Amino acid sequence: MNTPTIQSLIQLRRYLHQYPEISGNESKTAQKIHELFQELEIDRYYTALGKTGLAYVFEGPQLGPTSLFRCELDGLPIQENNPNISHSSKISGTSHVCGHDGHMAIITGLGMHLSANKPSKGRVVLLFQPAEETGEGAEAVIADPRFAEVYPDYAFALHNLPGYELHQIVLKEGAFAAASVGISIHLKGWNSHSAHPEAGKSPAKAMAELVLGLEKLPASIEDFSLVTVIHAKLGEVAFGTTPGEAVVMATLRGFTNEVRDLLVEQARRLAEELAAQSGLGLEITLTESFAATHNDPEATAIGIKAAHELALDILEAKQPFRWSEDFGLFSSHTKTLLFGLGSGLQQPQLHEPTFDFPDEIIETGISMFKKIIDLIHE
Repeated sequence: MNTPTIQSLIQLRRYLHQYPEISGNESKTAQKIHELFQELEIDRYYTALGKTGLAYVFEGPQLGPTSLFRCELDGLPIQENNPNISHSSKISGTSHVCGHDGHMAIITGLGMHLSANKPSKGRVVLLFQPAEETGEGAEAVIADPRFAEVYPDYAFALHNLPGYELHQIVLKEGAFAAASVGISIHLKGWNSHSAHPEAGKSPAKAMAELVLGLEKLPASIEDFSLVTVIHAKLGEVAFGTTPGEAVVMATLRGFTNEVRDLLVEQARRLAEELAAQSGLGLEITLTESFAATHNDPEATAIGIKAAHELALDILEAKQPFRWSEDFGLFSSHTKTLLFGLGSGLQQPQLHEPTFDFPDEIIETGISMFKKIIDLIHE
């Protein structure tokens, strides 16, 4: 890829970094991407896919497979704190400290390539997916009736990985990223004057036992599982009143959807038992559900071959990653590969307020996807 094109992608990446939008509200980001793609030779496109998503279709002259390449539109509700860059976020409390700005630049660069180099057969779909961070975007895209028109035989995505050598390709067949879900458990008693606590029904004891009990649940499960309590609140700051309600929130995760669901059932039973013992009301809600990302053997083999032919350093991961990715839902529908692209040994971790996507790996990401297209569509 020539230098002016790479420079334009770096400029795009830095522009997107300055104007992040949170999950489900990516309309201006989508508009910016769509303006760029209107200048390219596209066979078909879809806007407002799963609310704010975009899909661009490049068709070859002969029948063949459909491959999909996905990136994410959304930023995070995190205040950036990076005085070392000139393109820091201009949106207070919102930032691209996960690297989705870089992922969008890579897929845009792939679109520029495909505009001038259509696949020999089949079709390639470039998907800019909304709401990855909340686990809602993939489901919304797949549920959109128009998605059936571009239903893929293969789906590919990458995620930059801090802590790995720049340009290194990190792959693993099978389980690659964990399934997870957020659980909110509300315990409901009633208030009384703090001088007469016996007249009320405080959830304090049940809440304390719930916090401790939740984190012990993985001990009874043979496969990897993890419960992380992320928030707890008891009553209000009112020294004359006993607490009447409490809430405990936790993230439950496992390397398979089945283990995640087992944790949910165990957490539910624990909460029901503690609420019953204390005579409390109970309400349980689930949110931000992510399916496990499972890399298909055939798609993984294609990714490995692409990296070999590009003479890139390949690291085959021994264990799945504990974090979750909304791309996992595509694993339930087609042959998928999610791989890691090393973003530097000294790079701050994802979601840290000082993270900034390294521009030098944009071309590596494009090259990987171009080679995968060659292997599938020649």
